[in-house]
Amino acid sequence: MEHRGERTVQRRAGFPDRPWGSARVGAAVPGVAAEFLGRQRLVVIGAATPDGSVWAAPLTGEPGFVTAPDDRTVVARRTPTPGDPLAEVFDTEHDVGMLAIEPASRRRMRINGRARQVGDRLVVHTEQVYANCPKYIQARDVATVTPAAPGAAVRSDHLSPGQLAWITGADTFFVATHAAGMGADASHRGGSPGFVTVTGDRQLTWPDYMGNSMYMTLGNLELDPRAGLLFLDWERGRSLMVTGRASVDWDPERAERVPGAQRLVDFAVDRVVQLDGAVPLRWTAPEYSRFNPGTGEPQEIGA
Repeated sequence: MEHRGERTVQRRAGFPDRPWGSARVGAAVPGVAAEFLGRQRLVVIGAATPDGSVWAAPLTGEPGFVTAPDDRTVVARRTPTPGDPLAEVFDTEHDVGMLAIEPASRRRMRINGRARQVGDRLVVHTEQVYANCPKYIQARDVATVTPAAPGAAVRSDHLSPGQLAWITGADTFFVATHAAGMGADASHRGGSPGFVTVTGDRQLTWPDYMGNSMYMTLGNLELDPRAGLLFLDWERGRSLMVTGRASVDWDPERAERVPGAQRLVDFAVDRVVQLDGAVPLRWTAPEYSRFNPGTGEPQEIGA
């Protein structure tokens, strides 16, 4: 089924005859993808809650906590942490976007479908399965594993000074989107520290770099501006989840002022949830991607 949001964005970006995106993505989990999933320790899920807000959240575990028992099913032996906005959402079947990412090898794959919680497992019936290229992924590895000790969720309608500093120092975040009838999606965004900028305590902006012209995130935003962002504290196991509304600014003059930007995305914050100690993984310092704008390396077309 053609995703009209994706096609609109593709045409606006200058690709009128390239119907890439959801329409060309298969539902089956190939054997090599199943093997990749079985090695992962981190996946990010994205979904809409009953009030329509969209959130992104982490799931972590030992290698093998995510499996593909058949070519249309993915199972994670984890569910969202209590206090996480997505906790209890999957008591009934819901659209879900899942991103499995292996920072050490700069590999990632996306799985979109319908999910339901069954006991302590999240069971996903796949509808779209595809890999992305390694661009803009900062290489880091798991250094230690500390028992999870989640504290109480800290909630707000704006970003605190500490959270603003966290965001402006980030080299990575994850974004979840959802469009009615099109499903949910979870994706990765990376760049050099400072690539996400802030205005006040309720406005973020990031560049949209050159990709593979599928525009799945922007296509969903074309139909529904609600989105969720996830920032991980790779050193201390904290997660910062933000929900709000995103808008794409296609003004070329504004984009020209930001190295590597094809366009800019502005994000208005509605709600913020911070969970400390919920992620047991502690990661090494990053090795920045050579494709990050500002590194001096040539840019190429990628995902």
